[in-house]
Amino acid sequence: MLKNIIKAGLLSLLVFSSAAYAAKGYKDLAAVQPTQDPTKVEVIEFFWYGCPHCYQFEPALEKWRASMPDNVTFIRQPAVFSKVWAKHAKAYFTAEVLGVVDKVHADFFRAIQVNKQQLTSEADLAKFFVAHGVDEAAFHDAYNSFIVDTKMRQAKTMGPRYGITGVPAIVVNGKYLVNGKTAGSHEGMIKVMNELITQESK
Repeated sequence: MLKNIIKAGLLSLLVFSSAAYAAKGYKDLAAVQPTQDPTKVEVIEFFWYGCPHCYQFEPALEKWRASMPDNVTFIRQPAVFSKVWAKHAKAYFTAEVLGVVDKVHADFFRAIQVNKQQLTSEADLAKFFVAHGVDEAAFHDAYNSFIVDTKMRQAKTMGPRYGITGVPAIVVNGKYLVNGKTAGSHEGMIKVMNELITQESK
């Protein structure tokens, strides 16, 4: 009897918590995380190229980026929850080191989501980057560089630090987590994100 009462109480608490997150559109992080620039409002997008929801969210996010406030710093952060996710994260960081993120980001999403390419081996990734104007030797140098290795080691700790359990997910100013569950939709995520940016800008 007591066990059933406790179970019912926990279930009620879970339902209440979910309803509370849905009502405000975001979840407070368990611990506030430092931001790179305290003078700016930091927005971090956690994503994975193999996630169809991330691919569907991308157009709305890109539209927002085109007119985001001047006091906002936007950071893309590949999530790493498996070996495949790690391969794609490494591709992103390689693009970052080579300075070609804007050139390859959308096409990389499309190659995986639409063309159903795996793009997990160094050889396949080299072909992809070369097709986008990157020198093959430069690709291999960046892919196997110390800086990419460092970014990969950091990326593996980021998800747990920010309480990320799925993607796409947005973290605003190291304080608030916004995702489809809390905001209800991709459009809702943008709306809540803007509200939090306004709040943090005051």
